[in-house]
Amino acid sequence: MPVKKGYFPSRADLGLQSAQQEAFHELAAAATRRNFGNGVFVRAVVEISNFCRENCHYCGMRRDNAELARFRARHEQLAEMILKHCPASVTDINIQAGEDPVAVREIALPLIKTLRRETALGISVCLGTLPARLYDDLQSAGAEIFIMKFECADARQYEWLEAPGTLDERVTHIRLLAEKGWNVSSGFIAGLPGQTVESLLKNFELASALPLEGCSVSPFIPGEKTPLAASPLANADWTFNCVAALRLMRPDWVVPAVSAFNIAARDGYRRGLRAGANLVTINLTPDEWRGDYIIYKRDRFIMTEARVLEAVAAENLAPAATGLSVFYREKKQDGARRTAPRETIPA
Repeated sequence: MPVKKGYFPSRADLGLQSAQQEAFHELAAAATRRNFGNGVFVRAVVEISNFCRENCHYCGMRRDNAELARFRARHEQLAEMILKHCPASVTDINIQAGEDPVAVREIALPLIKTLRRETALGISVCLGTLPARLYDDLQSAGAEIFIMKFECADARQYEWLEAPGTLDERVTHIRLLAEKGWNVSSGFIAGLPGQTVESLLKNFELASALPLEGCSVSPFIPGEKTPLAASPLANADWTFNCVAALRLMRPDWVVPAVSAFNIAARDGYRRGLRAGANLVTINLTPDEWRGDYIIYKRDRFIMTEARVLEAVAAENLAPAATGLSVFYREKKQDGARRTAPRETIPA
């Protein structure tokens, strides 16, 4: 099953099963090894707030969920935990929250400043759509990677799902972040209710048109206390075929293995790595808050250090020595060297 340069997935690719699917995933894994070697980026996530002003139909933290106990973490406690107990394999920290500008100002910014002052960790944030001045403040504090998922590239379905703002607004902010010098990663959901193969393919069209350094695929998981609670779980084949298709479409991208893979399928995390994912995430959110950070269900599959490293080793991979932030800096430097004009040689 050869893959030509300029690959774009077909309907058939996303529906592959059995031996053909295995061969497709092997191609994607081989592309990952050619571009990234045997190393997998290892980051940790801390979830700082489950307050959210949005009302997405697929998320348990939606503002209309009155049964959820809301919290904002204490940045001093998080800083102490990271400084004293961060696993040695972790090179980057991702700071994540619902769309909560208060948490950005009161928790994320001081935490980033502390981490930048006290550690060499790369810092990424996943904090939703914000005013431009807050993007600048986060960047000045020391964050370099912004994760902003567009979730669904079908504008009508995006509106029906009450995803953040409008799709056009989301795309505008992704482009703005890239213009400001952020390394931007995005992502979409596979298997949403009513999603067709054609609408799923739109996600690849949009992702390829955006100034991204990486992209994720999350399987749809029917969330508790959401309008979609009774909907069926995503098709696992769609999910992992999308991971492989992303890798083959953009061999240079960082493609995460998300914890929801383990809900979508048995050994889902390993299947994601086998399909071309090359980023894993250890959850470091303290237990007192973790249970109320409900994206899908309260009984989340928490990726501990042991689970993450076991999955990586089981696929004959290893934690990368270089962190994400360092990787992106070096990539930009290499790109600048390749595009720099040659010196003029005197006659």
